[in-house]
Amino acid sequence: MQIRWLTAYLDFAAAQFGTEVTYWRAITGSTVSPPRGPHREFATLEPFTGDSHLRVQRIEEGPGGVHLDIHLDDPRRAAVEVTELGGSLVADHPTHLVYESPAGMRFCLVPVHGTPRRSGPIRWPEDTISIIDQICIDVPPTMFDREVTFWSLLTGRPTRPGSRPELIGLRRDRALGLGILLQRLDSGTGDDGFPVRASAHLDLATTSVVDEVGRHEGWGATVVTRFAHWTVMADPVGRRYCITDRNPRTGQ
Repeated sequence: MQIRWLTAYLDFAAAQFGTEVTYWRAITGSTVSPPRGPHREFATLEPFTGDSHLRVQRIEEGPGGVHLDIHLDDPRRAAVEVTELGGSLVADHPTHLVYESPAGMRFCLVPVHGTPRRSGPIRWPEDTISIIDQICIDVPPTMFDREVTFWSLLTGRPTRPGSRPELIGLRRDRALGLGILLQRLDSGTGDDGFPVRASAHLDLATTSVVDEVGRHEGWGATVVTRFAHWTVMADPVGRRYCITDRNPRTGQ
């Protein structure tokens, strides 16, 4: 299965959609495409160079989140392999197939259009360079090894150690706009005591975490936790993501 492109979808609750699109457009330096879909629920965050790897969706139920679209020449043919690897079909639509990974991470198989070209990072007025270039899949501890194996086999990318023991990355395909990182959670249950499923958040690479954090705070984000090489942020409605000390051009 040859993956031609990866797109991260930000799924926003209807009441938050306008506020969230404005915020994420601003911090990524993007423009927003005209809405599309039967209910005008989809839009693209369009970069100044290259092709988009970030899109937004308005959902009518639930808190939203992040899911991954995998672009392929023949999604239905690829679906056979996904099932053999342990993926579970959730919905079969004329335009795409919705699957879940073994740990419950949602993703879609969609047809590729054209030959997508990786976008470049943005240089901001304070001379900081940044780009959202990674999706991090947060996995319950009991499913972590299984999930790492699933995504490595699905993408055909070998694993690489992260900066901490709980992080495992997939080696980057330089042709794609997004990298994939997996993080082992501390617990397999949520605050309500129920088991948690795998979910995802976005990571931004920057040449200056301090400058980037300040810029995001100016748009209404707040700092959640600071670590040596990254800072966990919450956007204006509480959605978490990370600003990381990585090379925005290589992802390393």
